[in-house]
Amino acid sequence: MSEIRTIGILTSGGDAPGMNAAVRAVTKSAISEGWKVFGIYRGWEGLIHGEIKEFSTEDVSNIIQRGGTILKTARSDEFRTPEGRAKAADTIRKFGIDALVVIGGNGSLSGAQELAKEQDVTVIGLPATIDNDLYGTDFTIGYDSALNTIVECVDKIRDTATSHDRIFFVEVMGRDAGFLAQNSAIAAGAEAAIIPEDETKIDQLAAYIGRGIRKSKNSSIVIVSEKDGGAMHYAERVRKEYPQYDVRVSILGHLQRGGKPSASDRILASRMGVAAIEALKEGQRNVMIGIIQDVMLNIPISKAVKMDKPLEREFINVLNTLSI
Repeated sequence: MSEIRTIGILTSGGDAPGMNAAVRAVTKSAISEGWKVFGIYRGWEGLIHGEIKEFSTEDVSNIIQRGGTILKTARSDEFRTPEGRAKAADTIRKFGIDALVVIGGNGSLSGAQELAKEQDVTVIGLPATIDNDLYGTDFTIGYDSALNTIVECVDKIRDTATSHDRIFFVEVMGRDAGFLAQNSAIAAGAEAAIIPEDETKIDQLAAYIGRGIRKSKNSSIVIVSEKDGGAMHYAERVRKEYPQYDVRVSILGHLQRGGKPSASDRILASRMGVAAIEALKEGQRNVMIGIIQDVMLNIPISKAVKMDKPLEREFINVLNTLSI
C-alpha cells in the first residue's frame, strides 16, 4: 500500500447527529499528520461529479455541536451501477486522494465496499446511523441522540395519554432493527414495544393487550418500529379488535434525526474519527471503526454490512417485567 498523503471525507445516506463531529475529528487528525484533506459534498453523488473542496481546520471549527452534516448527503442511483462507481474512482484519482473516509450507515458502507472491491480504493468506514444496526459496534454515531429525542417526545405524549385515558402508538425509525423502539420504550417507561426482532410466535399486539391493559391502567404508550405497517397498522387492529379503547397514533418521523448531538455522540464521533486516521497509519484498508465494550476495533466492512446485529433478549424481558 502506498503512503497516505491525501484523504477524502464524505457523509452518505440518512443524516445522523454527530456526523459533523466525525468530520471535524477526521479532518483535524489528518491535518495533524501533515496530510491534505478534501471534503466531498453530497455523498457519492458529489464524488461522481467532483463537488470537492480542500479543507483546513477552519472549515471544521464550531461544528461539533451542530446536527445534520455540513458536507450534506444525497442518494445516488448512478453510484449503484459499476459505471457510476468507475466515475467516482476517476474523481478520486483526479484529486490524488489516497484513501476515502465514509461516514454513514449500512447502505453507505455497502457502497464503499463495492467501490473498494471494483476499483481498488482504500476505504475506512465510520458507522453513523440512528438505527444502530451495524454489526461490529455496540453503538453507532447518532443513535444516542435519536434515542434521547424519542424519550423526550414520549414523555410529553404520555401527559396527553394519561389525561384522556388513551392508548398511544408511537412510531419510531429503525428500518429493520428495533434498537430505538426497544430501548426508548424502557427509558420512557412505555408499556410495550413492537419490534422486528421479537421472533416468538406470539401476536405482539394481543400479548400487549392481555398484559398491559387492565382496570387500573386505561392509558398506555406502545412504541412501534416503522417496519411492517408501523403504528397505523396496529392502531387499526385495536380499533377493529378492541373497540373499547380510545387509540391515537404519533409518528415521530424525521424529528428523530434532527437536533444537536448528545455528549455521548460527540465523544463517540471524535474517538472514531481519530481511530480512522490511526487505522490508515497502520496500513488498514476497507475496515469500519467499531466500539465494543468501550474499545475501538477495526471491523472488515464486508462483515459489518452483511452480518445481522442481534438485539439481546434481556431487553425484551426487562420491558415486559416493568410494564405491569
